[in-house]
Amino acid sequence: MRILIVEDDPLMQLGLEQALSNYPGLEIVGQAEDGYSGVQKAIALKPDLIVMDIALPSLDGIAATKQIKEALPNVRIVMLTSHTLQTEVMAALSSGADAYCVKGASLERLLVAIEAAKDGATYLDPQVARLVLNNLKPPTPQPNQNFARLSEREMEVLKLIVEGKSNTEIADELFLSTNTIKTHVRGIMNKLTVDDRVQAAVVALRSGWV
Repeated sequence: MRILIVEDDPLMQLGLEQALSNYPGLEIVGQAEDGYSGVQKAIALKPDLIVMDIALPSLDGIAATKQIKEALPNVRIVMLTSHTLQTEVMAALSSGADAYCVKGASLERLLVAIEAAKDGATYLDPQVARLVLNNLKPPTPQPNQNFARLSEREMEVLKLIVEGKSNTEIADELFLSTNTIKTHVRGIMNKLTVDDRVQAAVVALRSGWV
């Protein structure tokens, strides 16, 4: 996977380059220190995935993400930022970001976000997942008969998805394999007729089942 890093902090930029370059299957193809350069390099290099900060000079990461997605709709964008305000998180997702990871988290969590984005899923850091889902939750739960089709185990998995946990974390908590969890997640999405795990969590909250 060819990765472009858009980050204005030189130390953070260097750390990301070294950490991700050492991970099999990932190749750093370029770096940018501001939003405008990030858009230009994205269009020129056409990376598979971009790791993007929000607080960038010239053009912030949210605006840059929107411009990149308009030009390259298939590129995956992982926001890696210290910003956790609800308005910023929602704006980043609305701009087209595929994953939202908070700085200071472990490298493993960033890799989970990258892997999820690569697979076409949406990833939310546990620090912001509940905040985002609560923002989408209406005051009055709406019934959804599809939840009656979920097995007891699938409901357990769904509750942990709502908490923002990754497949690996869910597997550890339920003492199951990651492949088994992936099977349950697919089953949940099929039964709830949604496209990804975030939509499943939103439906669960709106329906009042979780």
